[in-house]
Amino acid sequence: MKKIEAVVRIEKIDAVVEALKANGAPGMMLTRIEGHGRQQGLVEQFRGRQFKVDLIPKMRVEVVVTDELVGKIREAIVAAARTGEVGDGKIFVSPVEEVVRIRTGEAGETAI
Repeated sequence: MKKIEAVVRIEKIDAVVEALKANGAPGMMLTRIEGHGRQQGLVEQFRGRQFKVDLIPKMRVEVVVTDELVGKIREAIVAAARTGEVGDGKIFVSPVEEVVRIRTGEAGETAI
C-alpha cells in the first residue's frame, strides 16, 4: 500500500477530486494549507501598492491506495492539476505499513 500526497492549486481541486473518483481512489482527505516552494511567494498589487505574499494558499490531497493503483492515480492527479505554470504543486508517494478500519477492526488492504 502507498500513501499519495499531492499539493495542488486551490482552483484545481475540483478537477483533481473528480479525477481521483474516476480512477478508483477508495477515499481521500483534503486539507487547506499555505506554503511556498521554489517560487518563493508572490508580489501582489493592491490600490497602487505592492506587497509580497510569502505563503500561498494550496490544497493537500491525501489518498491511500494499493500498489497497483499508484501509477494510475499519480497520472490522474498530474493531468487534472497541471497548468504549465510555476506553482502547480508536487506529489509525494510513500509506503504505508499498516491500515486498520476502526469500526470493524479489519486490517491491511481490505481496510482501505
